Amino acid sequence: MASLIATGSSAAGYIGGRPGRHGTVSATREAADETPVTLEGRIVRQLKHEHYEFRERTGSIEVEIDDENWPATTIDEKRQVRLQGEVDRELFGCTIDVDFV
Repeated sequence: MASLIATGSSAAGYIGGRPGRHGTVSATREAADETPVTLEGRIVRQLKHEHYEFRERTGSIEVEIDDENWPATTIDEKRQVRLQGEVDRELFGCTIDVDFV
């Protein structure tokens, strides 16, 4: 175990509380491109294929979730989820490119 900590292995383990992570939509909107983020809230509607509106207490933001990144369980607008991904800043705003639901 000590060797994993000393070498900085990222095979598995604790992923929360890392520097540079933002916990709200409002903070995420101010983050730089490719900043890693973790958000908790609800996916309230589908905007188009692989694009959804995500909402939590500070606002809403568009998220992109590739089909292969969806969990095996069904998710609706009432279910609380945690999304992990990165900020995708473009000319007219930003979205979240989700790696894990």
